[in-house]
Amino acid sequence: MNRRHTVVDSPYGPLTLVSTDGALSGLYMTAQRHRPPEETFGDPDPRPFREVVRQLDAYHARELTEFDLPLHLAGTPFQRGVWEQLRRIPYGETRTYGELAEMLGRPGASRAVGLANGRNPVGIIVPCHRVIGASGGLTGYGGGLDRKQRLLTFEGALGSAAPDEGALF
Repeated sequence: MNRRHTVVDSPYGPLTLVSTDGALSGLYMTAQRHRPPEETFGDPDPRPFREVVRQLDAYHARELTEFDLPLHLAGTPFQRGVWEQLRRIPYGETRTYGELAEMLGRPGASRAVGLANGRNPVGIIVPCHRVIGASGGLTGYGGGLDRKQRLLTFEGALGSAAPDEGALF
């Protein structure tokens, strides 16, 4: 496995990008929950990330609403299924954990969906920030609820949702 990483600036603070064999395998915010140890990120090298940075810049400039990048997402089959459903949530929209569970054909698995959502290794690009609680409130986000709220506001998806500090996910 050939792993490389770089750090880029964003409106949400520094983002650590990680590639595995040339495909994006990680996008981590500072102080992100479930962030792997730095020593697993491989050698520093910005070259594998030119297209990732171009698309992130276009996203932040409101010129791109859907990412088209090769991804290397390591996880269980269930986690990968959840992450694939996340990629289907359109820009500017949200889904609940229960709706994602229904989309997976597992209507009773909203808690498991929440856990898989929290383990998403490629935030923003695999838009786990677009998942909200059943009540419409904001629930956990590995990068912090403040960033989740900012991302949803940026995308015009927030509506009246507000952080739910007591959420379990």
